[in-house]
Amino acid sequence: MNSNFGLGFYTTFQFFWWSVTASPVRTYNKVKAVRDKLLATVEYLQAESAKWRTAFNIIKSPYSFLRACGLNPQMAATFLFAGSVATTSVVAVEMMEPPSFSRGDSGIYNAPIDAPIFFEEKFNTLRLDLGTTPVGLVEITDTTLGTAYTGSALPTNETNVIIVGGKPAVVDPAFTETFLEVGHMIVDRWRCETLTLSNIDAHTLIISGNASDGQSIAAVAGTPRNRGINGGNRATDMVTSDSYYDQLKITAASSGINGKIDTLILSNLYSKGGGCLIDRVKAGTLEVVLNEVGGDTNLATKAFQVETSVVYKSFINTDNVEVSMAVPAAQ
Repeated sequence: MNSNFGLGFYTTFQFFWWSVTASPVRTYNKVKAVRDKLLATVEYLQAESAKWRTAFNIIKSPYSFLRACGLNPQMAATFLFAGSVATTSVVAVEMMEPPSFSRGDSGIYNAPIDAPIFFEEKFNTLRLDLGTTPVGLVEITDTTLGTAYTGSALPTNETNVIIVGGKPAVVDPAFTETFLEVGHMIVDRWRCETLTLSNIDAHTLIISGNASDGQSIAAVAGTPRNRGINGGNRATDMVTSDSYYDQLKITAASSGINGKIDTLILSNLYSKGGGCLIDRVKAGTLEVVLNEVGGDTNLATKAFQVETSVVYKSFINTDNVEVSMAVPAAQ
């Protein structure tokens, strides 16, 4: 081996060893600087990646994004088509997808079919008609209704934002009265200006934890039977959430044919501009819990009413209080 090479290598090694041992703080600071720069680069790239992912999700579905912000279908479409040309094709593709109950589209649906039998962008009512086919579960949650969001209005000649139940014969002389038969019905966390229960048979009636701007709870004892909805190979469950409608209707719309749902869950419905009505229901268990009802700050007007036509076999009536309330705020 060349002696000069060996000497040079030894001298370099000595210098390196001296640098490390003579100045450990300086060496640590240099290593730390490299580490910090590397971590800063990684954190920056992660943050940028998250931002781009969010941006692409919004661009991918602008129509749904604006609907979630409170615009009705017509306003959302008008806003987008009047805006950037770049998003027009994306919006068109999304809006051309067939409407469905599970996706939260408005329209008239014949349970248990997920596609509507009637749909128009300007028709922003969600109407579910029950007939001969029993449904295991219908669940509608986290929904804003009536004039509680921008650009909404109740349909012409309608006074109720939410209507659940059968239909009376007096509407049409040729129509035979119908009821909605339910194994277990849950009315949970509604916000209504008024809430009325009428013409109901419930084996177990639970009214608990409701706050209302005046209340009249006048249900009467009777002998309604307990019930659950069978039917063998029942229809597929119908579930939707996070939507905006001018009105919600769940009815037994065919003359003389009661609608049948084993479990009906209506939770966190926020409404304004009209009343909420539950009428002509036959239930095994009916729970009306943790709702807020009122809007005229007058306890004498009884915003929450359980009429004498509501009949029960077992009744739990607890923790319902009267509280003065203003009209629900628009969202």
